Amino acid sequence: MSALWSVGAGLLLLLLWVRHRGLEAVLVHHRWVFVCFFLMPLSILFDIYYHLRAWAVWRLHSAPRQHAQRVRHIQEQVREWKKEGSKRYMCTGRPGWLTVSLRVGKYKKTHKNIMINLMDVLEVDSERQVVRVEPLVSMGQLTAYLNPMGWTIPVVPELDDLTVGGLIMGTGIESSSHIYGLFQHTCVAYELVLADGSLVRCSPTENSDLFYAVPWSCGTLGFLVAAEIKMIPAKKYVKIHYQPVRGLQKICEKFTEESKKKENSFVEGLMYSLDEAVIMTGVLTDEAEQSKINRIGNYYKPWFFKHVEKYLKADRTGVEYIPSRHYYHRHTRSIFWELQDIIPFGNNPVFRYLFGWMVPPKISLLKLTQGEAIRKLYEQHHVVQDMLVPMKSLEKSIQTFHVDLNVYPIWLCPFILPNNPGMVHPKGNETELYVDIGAYGEPKSKQFEARASMRQMEKFVRSVHGFQMLYADCYMTREEFWDMFDGSLYHKLREEMNCKDAFPEVYDKICKAARH
Repeated sequence: MSALWSVGAGLLLLLLWVRHRGLEAVLVHHRWVFVCFFLMPLSILFDIYYHLRAWAVWRLHSAPRQHAQRVRHIQEQVREWKKEGSKRYMCTGRPGWLTVSLRVGKYKKTHKNIMINLMDVLEVDSERQVVRVEPLVSMGQLTAYLNPMGWTIPVVPELDDLTVGGLIMGTGIESSSHIYGLFQHTCVAYELVLADGSLVRCSPTENSDLFYAVPWSCGTLGFLVAAEIKMIPAKKYVKIHYQPVRGLQKICEKFTEESKKKENSFVEGLMYSLDEAVIMTGVLTDEAEQSKINRIGNYYKPWFFKHVEKYLKADRTGVEYIPSRHYYHRHTRSIFWELQDIIPFGNNPVFRYLFGWMVPPKISLLKLTQGEAIRKLYEQHHVVQDMLVPMKSLEKSIQTFHVDLNVYPIWLCPFILPNNPGMVHPKGNETELYVDIGAYGEPKSKQFEARASMRQMEKFVRSVHGFQMLYADCYMTREEFWDMFDGSLYHKLREEMNCKDAFPEVYDKICKAARH
């Protein structure tokens, strides 16, 4: 009873302090208070709900039976929109705050919202080595479903809450992408409801133009209702090798060298300054030295990027065996390194042991509760960007990131980019090795100004025939945007499928110049 009184008294004092300081001041300058006491417990409730729902679906086998019915409901909504005169663009009815993207789409308020409740794994075909899923299936949900069966997918993008639909309509990458390409390159078929309400399946051999145009289209060609993704056999561990490297030229040479080795199941780099990095390579294995097993995903463990930094500070190499699912979601608990800006003491051992089981707070809830003051603060003094550039331009790109942003750590992830039709492909006629340079945090560059600095970055990326991930803030003009991306197939299909009255152009949906 005394414990309850203590908790109650603590909460009362907290509320009085919040009232004294003002809610907005607390949310801006002491956001950890709100996150720790409200969002983290609420995130746990969210997880419990989705786990119970997934368990119920699995027990009742309701997903395959109800999928066709749910798709028909989507078709009915589209046909109803046509009967109403097609007066407004359509978009999914999923609230903007539920997406992992930090951008909140204002178009949801003006467009016709089509409700799409599709969040189940539909079928695992072991003979074809393909899993068929609905678009709202998350990476955490999918790996938890497949791993006990002995399967995984070739590219498991970081963060549990990333959905299949978002990774197809946008894009996704992981440290295995130097072998398998982007998430879209592991998909073998899509099913979409089009602007006329029809249901269409597309693959490299069936409606192939649509198949190649869907990735990066951000839902502006139709509504994704199912996808088929390749599977590969899962193994118990990832044997990971940590290699500290100093000197920018040596870092780029080592990273490029390891990225070209197909015997590496995984390749990743974390840069802690302009001339300090740790290059990590991993191989899948079922055998492990017990003394070297590191279950990095356990709630009380250090955040992964902090754990990696120890090898740099000690200037030593190392080998560990990380359970596969822990490895796939190694950056989830700290949201890469974004959580350190929200909960500065989050990696403290005391906090990890007492409250680490509630980390991370849901990104969707962080968005929902951020308020206008925090949104403007983040927009002007925070950057979350992934730029995809040819590997041959890596050194020059890192120097540009350093001058324009000066944000560390920087994430380096290699990927192979095939010369397929669509919005994103190499400049030449052959497959090319690219690298994703991820910058997440507060820029330390003295001349940083959000719009001007990002436009400078975008100009550089266009100059080396690179691409900007579309989940982030994009400041390009329409002409600049279509200079970066190949819109020939995309515009051809929008004309043929009568999309112009049904969906906005992708530029109008995601670019700040169009949305403001």
